[in-house]
Amino acid sequence: MMRSVGTLTRADLAETINRKMGLSRADSLELVEAILAKMCDALADGENVKISGFGSFVLRDKSERVGRNPKTGIEVPITPRRVMTFRASQLLKERIANG
Repeated sequence: MMRSVGTLTRADLAETINRKMGLSRADSLELVEAILAKMCDALADGENVKISGFGSFVLRDKSERVGRNPKTGIEVPITPRRVMTFRASQLLKERIANG
């Protein structure tokens, strides 16, 4: 049976940097924040973000289409929008599959 074991946080990432690289806790957290900010800025600018061996955050523009309210059956327009998906790398997929 598969079960969730918790959630990885920014603080956890910073703690790993602190332990493995010897940066102070404050510098480690600043590094994590800088990386996440760079990723967010790139995505906001319409760029995809690819992290080799991990995966890609991919943006797609969806055009306007007609949807249906599932309760009433009434058709409603769905406005165009940009969506983001995550595609795991083959390496990550294999690690997840093999536990």
